Amino acid sequence: MMERVNEILQDPLYRTCLSKIAFFERDRIFCGHDMAHFLDVARLAYLFNLEENLKLEKEEIYTAALLHDVGRFVQYEDGTPHQLASLPLAEKLMDRHGYTEEEKARILRAIENHRNREIRDEKSLTGILYRADKMSRSCFGCKAEKECDWSAEKKNLIIEY
Repeated sequence: MMERVNEILQDPLYRTCLSKIAFFERDRIFCGHDMAHFLDVARLAYLFNLEENLKLEKEEIYTAALLHDVGRFVQYEDGTPHQLASLPLAEKLMDRHGYTEEEKARILRAIENHRNREIRDEKSLTGILYRADKMSRSCFGCKAEKECDWSAEKKNLIIEY
């Protein structure tokens, strides 16, 4: 059971963050930061965990994935990089739902580094969150792929998972 993950999903702060992100992205033609993205990241990260035999806790993987972009609206509001803006929001949500200091440290490190290419090969929550976040984008089927500023090397133009 992922009781704490499901508590976060219903938390008013989390719901408010998602609403604010949706407001700012209402006319966005590029990849969005919505529940579909969060769940794609979670499921890919869990698959990587299984394939790489990392033995990471499923609840930590899903928590990191659901919270990694939670501060995205702050980036739209004031320019703060969303991986940093997400940290205090994620910590507050985890505090509300009983995460230990050790769990929070692992999850917050993964959130803070989910855009840090240097950690992509780590066999850790941080590494799999980075890889899952990048691989979650279906560039091969995107109507805005030609206008996207991702490099050709970064775009997902084939199905791997």
